[in-house]
Amino acid sequence: MFLLEHILPFLQTTLGSILFIPFYAIWVSFLLPGVWASMLAGALYGTWIGSCIVFIGASIGALFSFILSRTILREWTQKKLSHNPKLLALEKAVNREGIKLILLTRLSPLFPFSLLNFAYGLSKVSIKEYSLGLIGIIPGTILFCNLGSLAGNINDFNMTLNNNQNFWTLGLRGLGIFATISIILLIGRTSTRILQELD
Repeated sequence: MFLLEHILPFLQTTLGSILFIPFYAIWVSFLLPGVWASMLAGALYGTWIGSCIVFIGASIGALFSFILSRTILREWTQKKLSHNPKLLALEKAVNREGIKLILLTRLSPLFPFSLLNFAYGLSKVSIKEYSLGLIGIIPGTILFCNLGSLAGNINDFNMTLNNNQNFWTLGLRGLGIFATISIILLIGRTSTRILQELD
């Protein structure tokens, strides 16, 4: 109740939206699922502003995790990945393929964002290539922020039903979400096939 009455209204202020960026960065650095935080951003700020906030926060968190994995948390990351052979194999494959593999795994929803940040820290990929590969998270970011924005509108569903303009807006958003999911699934399938060919 405190969250709804005090924290959420604060997050919708200008200062709150700015603070949401480091919050998101810390969230993913602690290996927490970014999906929920992305949907919250969509509900709070709308699809496009929410997507910008999430992309900046996710990029900062990804770079922070990458640097930690490459330096003081290297042994911890190696131990963590020893229980995940798929990510361990990716860490070795990215040494050969570089940014192409980073982009493919960022585009595919099959790979956990937070763990990938640490896995790539063990590789020999440059920080420049790693940073450019973060472009691949944009479609998923837009999707989850859009879902969060739609969920926020559903809270006012009675008003939506009584207002044809809002109803059609909701319908168009739903169509946009369907199109985005279709694209991500297609990319995921293509990425998986290409990644299998790299093995």
